[in-house]
Amino acid sequence: MMKMRKILSLCILSVLCGAPAYSLDLSQDTSDPLFLQARGGLLSKTGLDYFETGLRVGQSLSYGLADKFVIGGSVHYQRDFERSENGFSSIDLGGVYRIGTAAENAQHIIYDFLIGLKFGGSHRVRTPDYADSAYYVGLRFGRQYEGVTFAGTIKSTWIFDDVPLGMAFIDFVPEFYFRVNNNWRVGGNVALRKATNSYYNEESIGLNIVREYGRTQYAGHIDYAFEAEDISAGVSVNILF
Repeated sequence: MMKMRKILSLCILSVLCGAPAYSLDLSQDTSDPLFLQARGGLLSKTGLDYFETGLRVGQSLSYGLADKFVIGGSVHYQRDFERSENGFSSIDLGGVYRIGTAAENAQHIIYDFLIGLKFGGSHRVRTPDYADSAYYVGLRFGRQYEGVTFAGTIKSTWIFDDVPLGMAFIDFVPEFYFRVNNNWRVGGNVALRKATNSYYNEESIGLNIVREYGRTQYAGHIDYAFEAEDISAGVSVNILF
């Protein structure tokens, strides 16, 4: 697994530094991993996910507070058909600040700073399930090309409640996103998590397909988690107002 991570990182860096930058308007491509709406833009994402034993419905809203700064929040409700893990998740409130645009550096790489807080919700659906609140910061970076976006996110999360010594984990998520034509996109990601409590270590892969209709996108995805040996799938609707 360590060898795979090194090869994957080298491939992403080589692609980021070796292709012509994307020059078309991506202001409505809300599924692009580097999408950031402009000042005054409101983005709604509504999703329905199926996992091995139940369903999860989620809603997120984000707003362009400034040209490079977006704030938002999300929550989901989970219904488990086999166990009693039913209820609302914690509320996720956060922000994204674009600290570097493609036009501001010779490599045309985009950089975003991420920060947020998760709190509340039923203890039965928290992740990790014993956390009352979690704090996170991260860096998202990547480059957009003629027909594809390559991106990566590194995010560190800290948990202090209900744990005598606390807990932390770091996520690394490289992504690709192909614009097949004006209406269709396909993408994928590899998510790697390393936690101070090894029970929550995880490696997963995901694939998605997107159909665009103006300022609305319909997306489907499927994911597989190797440690949990769990498959999940879902659909979502993105609407940019």
